[in-house]
Amino acid sequence: MPAYALGNLKPPAVLDDEVFTYMERIQATLDPFGGRFLVHGAPAREVREGEWSTALVVIGFPSMDHARDWYDSEAYQELIPLRTRHMAGDVLLIDGVAPGYDPAATAAALRAAQTTHS
Repeated sequence: MPAYALGNLKPPAVLDDEVFTYMERIQATLDPFGGRFLVHGAPAREVREGEWSTALVVIGFPSMDHARDWYDSEAYQELIPLRTRHMAGDVLLIDGVAPGYDPAATAAALRAAQTTHS
């Protein structure tokens, strides 16, 4: 099942040179783990509900193990400070859904679990 690294980043108005270095070097840390950018900053966006003032990053991986191994890798750990010294944000790893995923089935299971606990 695929997994994703999601970044909700708050870039400053002017990017420091370390951020450019981070961007130049990150793909090399992803390659051994099958990671690829699906969304990188998304400067062109349409906010349809609520407000959005941050930069979204989505990186796809073949599995959660691949995502974890990438994040924990020595190569990526060396890069993290180049970003975090200049850009606040949140990063998380999350499982994707399997082919044929049915949100109605998920709703039914959640409803049943809630009814059981009520």
